Formats: sequence, C-alpha cells, structure tokens
Amino acid sequence: MGSGTRFRVAICGAGIGGLTTAVTLSRFPDIEVEIFESAQQLAELGAGIGLFPRMSFEVCSFVKIVLEYEIGPWEIVKKLGLEEDLLKTTEIKITDGPVSSFKYRKSDGPVGYDFYTLVTKGNLVTFHRPDFQKVLLSKLPPSHKISCSKRLRSYTQRLSGPIDLFFEDGTTSYCDVLVGADGLKSAVRRSLLTEKAQWAESESRCGEASDFIASIEPVWCGTNAYRALIPAERLKARFPGHRTLTQPTQYLGKNGYVIAYPISKGKLVNFVAFKSHHDLENTRFNGPWVCVTESAEFAATFRTWEPEVQALVDCVERPLRWAIHTVKPLKSFVSGRAGIIGDAAHAMTPHQGSGAGQAIEDGYVLATILGHPATTRETIGRSMLIYDQVRRPVAQSVHEVARQNGRIFTFSAPDLDFDHVSSPEEMSAKLQMLSHRFTKNWEWAWTTSAKTVIQDAFRLLGPSRS
Repeated sequence: MGSGTRFRVAICGAGIGGLTTAVTLSRFPDIEVEIFESAQQLAELGAGIGLFPRMSFEVCSFVKIVLEYEIGPWEIVKKLGLEEDLLKTTEIKITDGPVSSFKYRKSDGPVGYDFYTLVTKGNLVTFHRPDFQKVLLSKLPPSHKISCSKRLRSYTQRLSGPIDLFFEDGTTSYCDVLVGADGLKSAVRRSLLTEKAQWAESESRCGEASDFIASIEPVWCGTNAYRALIPAERLKARFPGHRTLTQPTQYLGKNGYVIAYPISKGKLVNFVAFKSHHDLENTRFNGPWVCVTESAEFAATFRTWEPEVQALVDCVERPLRWAIHTVKPLKSFVSGRAGIIGDAAHAMTPHQGSGAGQAIEDGYVLATILGHPATTRETIGRSMLIYDQVRRPVAQSVHEVARQNGRIFTFSAPDLDFDHVSSPEEMSAKLQMLSHRFTKNWEWAWTTSAKTVIQDAFRLLGPSRS
C-alpha cells in the first residue's frame, strides 16, 4: 500500500454492482482497489439489462399519471462517463417524450382482452450484460487490480487492523474495507451474517443470532420462470399477425403470467412464462435452480388461456427454467468494515426488472460514501453504518414491491380475488384496482433517488475529519 493511500478496498465479484463500485471509487485516487472474481475469466451471464433514461410513466386506460425519477441508474451511468460507450453497444436510440411500451391483457380464459397500456416518457434502453461489463471494465484505471479464480471462502476482522480474506484455492489477502458483490450465493454474506450471529450470541441475544443464521441461505419464492427465444417466422406460421411480433405484451392470469416482446430487429420474440405457487414461498426448491427443461413442465398452466398465449407456448421447444430465489430481508447490510451490495444483499424477484439497477445504485452510493473526506481508516466502520442506514430501506422497499407485483400479475393478491366475479362491471372494477396497485408500486421510482440518499449520507458523515 502506497504512503499516500487512504485505505484499501477489496471487492468480491466483478459483476455489474462490483464494477460500478470500482469505477466510482476510481474518482478517488487515494483509495486502493482490488477486485476478486471467482470465475476463471470475466464473463457476465444473463440475458440483459434494461434502463430508462428518465423513469417517467403515463399510464393509459383507467389511470393517467405523469411521474419523474430524479436520479437513477441511467443518471449514474452518465455521471460515471459510461453513456457514450454503452450506447455504441445497442441499436436502441434514446427517445424523449411518450413511447409505447407494454400492453396488459387478462388472458386466463378462452377470450382475452386488453385492460391497461403503459406509455413511458423516454424509452427503455437494453444492453447485453457482457457488453455492459466490458464498458465498465474499460473505465477502470490500471491501478485497479483484478484477480480471477478467486472464490472467497471466508473472512475475519478484528476491532482494528486489516480484514483477512481466505480463498478456496488456499491463498489469502487483506483489506481495510470488504465489499461483497458476489451474488445470490454470496460467501461475503455468509461470513458477515455468521460474524453478526457470533457477536449476538456473545451478548446473549440468542433470538437475534438465530435470525442472522436463518438469513444466510437464499430461499425459493415459489415461482419458476421459463425463458425462450422464439423465431418470428415460427410464430407467424402458427399465428399470423400475432401482436408480440410488434408489440411488447404481458398476459396475466391466475397463478401465472407471460411476457413476450420482439428483439433482434424483429427476428426473434423474447418469451418468459412465470408459473407460481405462492404457498411455497420461502421453501427449499428440489432440483437445479437453472436448467434446460421440456415445455410440458409449464405448458399445462396455460392450457385454458386465450389463443395468443397458446400460440406462444406451442412455439417454445426447450426453455431454460429458472427457479427464482431471493434473499430474505436482512437487518443489516454491514458488519464492521464489511458490507454487501446487489443480489448479495437483497436478491429480489424480477417482477419490476429492478435488480441490476438496484445493484448499480448500491455500488455508487457505497463508493461515494467511502470517497467522502470524512471517511478515513479510523472512521470506516461509521461510514459503513451510514451506508446501511441510508441505502438498505430503499433497496428493501423495492424488494417488497417486486414481490407484491408477482402476486398482482398472477391474480393472487389477497384483495384482488378474480375467482368469484359476477359481472363485467365487477371485473372492470377489479382490473382498475389492479392498475392502480401496479402504478402505486412504482412510487419508489420517483420518491427515492440516489441523489437524495447521498445527501442524507453526507449530512450524517458531517465535515471532513482530516
């Protein structure tokens, strides 16, 4: 460590959250950064990332509202100087003003019908995850070291002195700050919560210790997603003029829903079907969490749905099944000078498409707090607690509304019972309620912002202590 170095940060995980943290920290040359990645080479998995340049909505049909998001993931992208390079990786151009987005249909019967249209002010810009990762990597300074094939086994820390890191290959390292960006099965989370449980037990807080231990392992949310890419020509042959060849559509019904939209200049239709057993939430899933399977595994759920859905299902051959797992809401994202971000801290269901965006915000906020002049080697623990105080409530609120949307989209919310509707008027009223609920669940997008969170953090940090 150089004589002019304030402290040393180790980041476990070179995904979107970890690299956003590292790029943000590069603005502070007196902070030394090393990234440890468990994979043999940097290769981000996953279909893609979608970000709105301005998170604004105009919801048409039962409700019409215009809302604006002050500063979110795309604004962070711009602040970090990533925008120009990222836009080179996608064919999508940023559009201001109203842009047609998803149609919502009630589809769990022989006849389906539209009941909701989402129009966004500013379009959704999508990226392939490896492309996003490459742009982040290109912005890292040479001083930021990256070590692959380094899977963390555990860490130990004392009241003072460095944190010791122990890797599965038998090697060790050290740091002053540990950032766990190592995903759903996070080793940092395991060590962090084990450490907190031990401290609680030493103070005879046995119930709290048990809660920490119970939160280590991810849990199944009761929902499986089935993903496939459907050739447009195949769908045209099965159902000429199918709306998803040109119109992003979400088909809702009891215990499941389907999302489909055109990609690759209309050559493919991206298809995802969700099959839900909400009574099995927080249980253990038997079988591989991600695997290729047969379409028969999910097709029966949709066999009585409208013809448009039937056509999509018929065009799927061997989908990728994803058993959706989440992290239980944690009482803290930090322990001493160690902290977790992204899926390691709050892996959530995909029903708002917010996971990557939340990881970006986590990394940006934490790195900005660490870069503040008031954060020194002596005050790191306090700064980590401030990160936890200002950031955790926001992320966990998004975690919860994403969970609620999963129930709303599958007509499983307690007060949205569609099983005993006696008239078209009652059905319209219930769908209107659903529309309002969905809109309400987006409130975080305009009532919270990274800017506000950072302002709160700086207020708590106070003036520089240097």
